[in-house]
Amino acid sequence: MKFIRVLLFPIVPFYYVITWLRNKLYDLDIKTSKSYDFPVVCVGNLSAGGTGKTPMVEYLIRLLKNKYSLATLSRGYGRQTKGFVLGSNEASAQTLGDEPFQFYNKFKADIKVSVDEDRQNGISNLRTLDKQPNLIILDDAFQHRKVKAKLNILLTTYSNLYYKDIVLPTGDLREPRQGAKRAQIIVVTKCPNNLSIEEKNKVEARLKPKPYQNVFFSSITYGKEVIGLKGNIALSNLKTFTLVTGIANAKPLVVFLRNKGLDFNHLEYSDHHDFSKKEIETISKNELIITTEKDYVRLIAEENLNSKLYYLPIEVAIDNNEAFDKLVKTKIED
Repeated sequence: MKFIRVLLFPIVPFYYVITWLRNKLYDLDIKTSKSYDFPVVCVGNLSAGGTGKTPMVEYLIRLLKNKYSLATLSRGYGRQTKGFVLGSNEASAQTLGDEPFQFYNKFKADIKVSVDEDRQNGISNLRTLDKQPNLIILDDAFQHRKVKAKLNILLTTYSNLYYKDIVLPTGDLREPRQGAKRAQIIVVTKCPNNLSIEEKNKVEARLKPKPYQNVFFSSITYGKEVIGLKGNIALSNLKTFTLVTGIANAKPLVVFLRNKGLDFNHLEYSDHHDFSKKEIETISKNELIITTEKDYVRLIAEENLNSKLYYLPIEVAIDNNEAFDKLVKTKIED
């Protein structure tokens, strides 16, 4: 795969020019972005997935749901529906997509969860609801420039910082690096827990933030138990199991479990993988299956899996979280 991407390098200049020109047209107001009289928060990245958007959106939901009538709006990648769909009792990973359905399962009592490929159309539909949201979080919409968010939070992983990367198809960037200037907050995600102040300063210097940008660092915290229909199992009580992942970057999870001294076989699939019947049959032959929460909401519907399927919950931990929380609230209220 890496070799093929290197062979595709001659396409990189064309992709660069196309995405650069598109952004320039928006910057010059030749192409228009729509602004709103209520706060819209965008969580996104420059890279093609795997930066930790889902736990960041969940962090923001927990931070803001008690003060605002809040809604999330995602594209709904991998769903089997089109257009605007609002989370309801009939919702599933097939109707909403795996990540929005995860939001719905966790927060349906507190917020509205919706999907739409066209974010402007999605916002319009949300604002027609009886309980009209007065704050909307856009999930993975940094390149969706038809909407002008009040606050843009840009994520970049510590192991693959955007300043080191180039655009697709050889690199992982969806647009040139200078697109980062649209963010007011940059979060370096999936950092080692013992990252020193000196290293943070080096990373921040290399990111070259603008005077109006604030840089934060975050890491992933894993639960002490896996969760399933039959209850919870402490990690310390796990014996041999099979790890199933369909996410962009499973390495941090694998490293975490290995460092715990756990014995497991890893079945790795691509991000948002659509599991075939044959793959489900293969997975179901294992006695104990651990997966991510994103994969769990899709696989739990399989009858031959649900009795032995568990997920390991994760959350994002932000260094200097009090300053981050205060800044987010201030930007929204300005």
